[in-house]
Amino acid sequence: MPELFIGLMSGTSLDGVDSVLCDFAGQMPMVLSHASAPFSAALRAELLSLNSEGHNELHRAALAGNALMKVYAQVVTELLTTSGTLASSVRAIGAHGQTVRHRPQEFDGTGYTLQLCQPALLAELTGIDVVADFRSRDVAAGGQGAPLAPFFHRAMFAQRGQTIAALNIGGISNLTVLRSDGSLMGFDCGPGNCLMDAWTVQHTGQPYDALGAWAASGRVLPALLDSMLAEPYFAKPPPKSTGRDLFCPAWLDPHLRMASKPDAADVQATLTELTARVCSADVLRHQPTLADLIVCGGGALNLHLMSRLQQHLPGTRVASSERWGLPPVQVEAAAFAWLARQCLRREKLDLKSTTGAKGARVLGCVYPA
Repeated sequence: MPELFIGLMSGTSLDGVDSVLCDFAGQMPMVLSHASAPFSAALRAELLSLNSEGHNELHRAALAGNALMKVYAQVVTELLTTSGTLASSVRAIGAHGQTVRHRPQEFDGTGYTLQLCQPALLAELTGIDVVADFRSRDVAAGGQGAPLAPFFHRAMFAQRGQTIAALNIGGISNLTVLRSDGSLMGFDCGPGNCLMDAWTVQHTGQPYDALGAWAASGRVLPALLDSMLAEPYFAKPPPKSTGRDLFCPAWLDPHLRMASKPDAADVQATLTELTARVCSADVLRHQPTLADLIVCGGGALNLHLMSRLQQHLPGTRVASSERWGLPPVQVEAAAFAWLARQCLRREKLDLKSTTGAKGARVLGCVYPA
């Protein structure tokens, strides 16, 4: 008997929404259908703007949340249509929302993480139960609220008796180490695509550096790279998480001022090298002997970045999650379908090893259709 859930993910890359229809009836999650939709230029600009302080933020955030739910509903309709699935057959939608601020444990000791999401509206638009707000309970329990994908990585990729790792490269990069004894650790490494994408938009007008071809045409600027690698976040021990609050163009600007009129392609090469160096250094720091690194997220499509990761990890096979049965752009959406299922089953996740929360908690809130 099928056990169908939909997962929706719009990540820090701000490129649009990915959605999957998953069946959890078997021993392994199975993706039955995938759909995606880009953000309009206006919505992307507004979501990006809401990552920093601005005029009339509450009003603008509420309307942006409504607009985001309409894109979510659009991809849900496409999923159901292309797969021939009735809305009534789907147990629930797991909707992550769009992170616009991520400041856990700051200010008052608890801090916050803020995802724009209007799950009640999404339930109205789709006629399907919605599970949302996965991160706030973790923050309330003293955690970082991120990353949450490591638990799905374990369900999807863990190999009995082997230690492997999964690296998700979205706007921000995060690493999951799946140990042979069944334990895991996970944390945000630092920038993934966010700085590369912002530089590409600024200098080429394209939303991203397709296949990493532009970066491959440039040369790495050692002084700029060393300046960026001195960022204190990289040396912090896990648990840790980050976002566009830190890694944004304003973070890059003072480093660029130290360079003397650098060529734009050289900066792109250096930003790509930054992501590769930070991620590979974390692999070597926490699991120096590793047979396989499974790469997912949009960064897995950047062939130059994948090549640089492999260069820094010569003893490890660096490969896209496609090799492991799930295309890289589907992994995070599938993770939130899985998290929605865990919520409905009231299954607690032991978050201490990833977010630093006090203990196991049920994540998510349910909005019935």
